[in-house]
Amino acid sequence: MTAPNMSLGIDGELRRKLLFTGLALLVYRIGAHIAAPGVNVQALADFINNSAAKGFFGLYDTLGGGLTRATIFALGIMPYISASIIFQLMGGLVPQVQKMQRDEDGRKKITQWTRYATIGIALAQSYTFALFVERQIPGAVANPGPGFLLTMVLVLTTGAIFVMWLGEQITERGIGNGMSLLITFSILDRLWPAMIQMVQYVQTNVVSAIGVVAYLAIITGVVALTVAMTMASRRIPIQVPRKVMGRGRIQEGKKTFIPVRLLTASVMPIIFAQTIIIVPGTLASFAPDSSLLRELQSFFTPGELPYMLTFTVLTVLFSYFYISIVFPTVDIAENLKKQGAFVPGVKPGAATAEYVDGVLARVTLPGALFLAGIALVPFLVSKGLGFQSAFGGTSVLIVVGVLLDTIAQIEQHRTLRKYDSLMMKGRVRFRGRQQRYI
Repeated sequence: MTAPNMSLGIDGELRRKLLFTGLALLVYRIGAHIAAPGVNVQALADFINNSAAKGFFGLYDTLGGGLTRATIFALGIMPYISASIIFQLMGGLVPQVQKMQRDEDGRKKITQWTRYATIGIALAQSYTFALFVERQIPGAVANPGPGFLLTMVLVLTTGAIFVMWLGEQITERGIGNGMSLLITFSILDRLWPAMIQMVQYVQTNVVSAIGVVAYLAIITGVVALTVAMTMASRRIPIQVPRKVMGRGRIQEGKKTFIPVRLLTASVMPIIFAQTIIIVPGTLASFAPDSSLLRELQSFFTPGELPYMLTFTVLTVLFSYFYISIVFPTVDIAENLKKQGAFVPGVKPGAATAEYVDGVLARVTLPGALFLAGIALVPFLVSKGLGFQSAFGGTSVLIVVGVLLDTIAQIEQHRTLRKYDSLMMKGRVRFRGRQQRYI
């Protein structure tokens, strides 16, 4: 009697990739809990939690950083993300960069430039953070001075470079999505503290058992809705005509489509909107004597109506802006025209570009409103249930999107391995002067 197959379709190569990815993520999370030398972490955390800059530091920590704990990986993957966004936006605004993005050598050069820009951004951010901790937080630094600044800049910049390298290694040698997986596991790392906090809320009667059930039901509904919206797309039909290739070969016509996802911009509009809307509060913490900044800070109080309306408008605007950069409709129309393909009922060229623009405009609006709504859910939960939610809509969007992509990549790997196994086991006869067998 043969033993049951417990491999679950995981071959040796996939097992090695999963093991490497797991070890890399473990190293990252260990480093994210090692404090940088010379910093009083408790004094830093107390100051941030009671300051107007709490929103800024919370956003940074959500995206994989650890500034509130001043760890050696405090900058996380944010310097690399910032550099990547800069070059991605330049691709839509600078023709030379756009041309480089279309060929392999150009993309390699842009990747190298992104690494250099990451180092520069990390140096600037680490120096700014060290200066902030030394001068703005009483008792946070035991031995202030040039030695502390140099040490912090060296430690935080080295940590950011190592995190960038680690993400690239996961992409190349692991299961892919290296940078995104680092952010995702930074978010999931807060799951256990959030559960412990919820138990403490129940024990201290801050929230009732019914409130906990309602909270879990809301989270389940948000996750399910996020999965559905992430996978939802509008398919633009494409007709490829029949072609005569030469030597009597004929390529039959076929029907295909261009998928336009409702959440094409993903989490980027939320990040842009939050970055702008928390600027007054962050500046007010550095300039407490400015009456204008204090008024702006009170006007944009998180959870209040002006904050939510402004945030929604900014999210919609940035959604349209970002999609116009990453979804070049003119280039798509030109490529279809060169291939002889067309949208049924639409003329090739400019008419096709206008048609795709119209589809993007109709699809982007509900997606942008969903992004704004999902980001504002924690404020509504806080008002309705009486306690602060540990997970925000931005975190849910990131985790759901990355896990869906990772599952798809694993399934693609398994499908390719099944196909290779079939080709190796079967006998496929090729036509020609000499017969070959595989």
